[in-house]
Amino acid sequence: MQIKAATNDFHASNKIGEGGFGPVYKGTLADGTMIAVKQLSARSKQGNREFVTEIGLISALQHPHLVKLYGCCIEGNQLMLIYEYLENNSLARALFGPQESQESQLTLDWPTRMKICIGIARGLAYLHEESRLKIVHRDIKATNVLLDKNLNPKISDFGLAKLDEEDNTHISTRVAGTYGYMAPEYALHGRLTEKADVYSFGIVALEIVSGRRNTRSRPKLEPFILLEWAHVLKENRNLLELVDTRIGSDCNTDEVMAMINIALLCTNPTALARPLMSSVVSMLEGKAEVQEYLTDTSISSNRQMSAETMRKLYRKLDEDDTDISQTKSMLADGPWTNSSTFAADLYRVNLTSG
Repeated sequence: MQIKAATNDFHASNKIGEGGFGPVYKGTLADGTMIAVKQLSARSKQGNREFVTEIGLISALQHPHLVKLYGCCIEGNQLMLIYEYLENNSLARALFGPQESQESQLTLDWPTRMKICIGIARGLAYLHEESRLKIVHRDIKATNVLLDKNLNPKISDFGLAKLDEEDNTHISTRVAGTYGYMAPEYALHGRLTEKADVYSFGIVALEIVSGRRNTRSRPKLEPFILLEWAHVLKENRNLLELVDTRIGSDCNTDEVMAMINIALLCTNPTALARPLMSSVVSMLEGKAEVQEYLTDTSISSNRQMSAETMRKLYRKLDEDDTDISQTKSMLADGPWTNSSTFAADLYRVNLTSG
């Protein structure tokens, strides 16, 4: 079989990650094309219906900022998806990767970070507004943004995507996502619209600017929450303190301020007040003015609401026995391995809604 040959019969040295339903391997086709193979476990609860659904879902989506699905293979009970291979791992690794590992450390200057942010926004705008399917991703985070050899971003993991059908009540009985990135109305009440992705994008944008994870636990202290810190800095008129020191002084201050304010706009606690992703693209590209909703009188209340919402989510993690509580150890994002081009939870498939 061609896939077996490409992966050297799924040799352990070619394993680049472990997905929610099985391992992910890298491989090389006869023509030299690098691929990533998601090998679904035969013991997985996922059946052929879900497998075929994911194939149809992803293959219908063709965009420069989405991970490309090449094809699939079904051999007996063995199900496999074949994706393009992306050389530079995830955005999470680029931003938060081990500093001591110089060979794997990427340098993201300001123009590159701006390019990545705009690319993610374009990909989401396509999913929400331009594609025939109108898809809500549900799990936008730094580990689900992969980088190609030119550091162009591509959104991955449509296994958690939900079709935005006309008769959809937008109430999800099974919340699927990652705490820290999840919109409050979705995390707490299961209310799902494309504005949940907008919120998650805002969190990722803050991570891109700051180089910091969105949450961090602190012994005997309240957890550090990046969004709360951003609101404090805005209230103190000191937003530039948010900028990653690794960027240095060689950055466009106007672009930095615009990106931060757009991120805050996207993370408005009120879903209806968040912009469409097409509007976000226009604002990031400088084709439209950045909308401003945080007035001097509302900054404090919005900050308090956002912080209290996040603390509710932490308490919910401690009390919740559902599947999503398994993400407790990954509040910022999933893990990765030094040799992995994909996050460990890449391509997780979970299309059930109850």
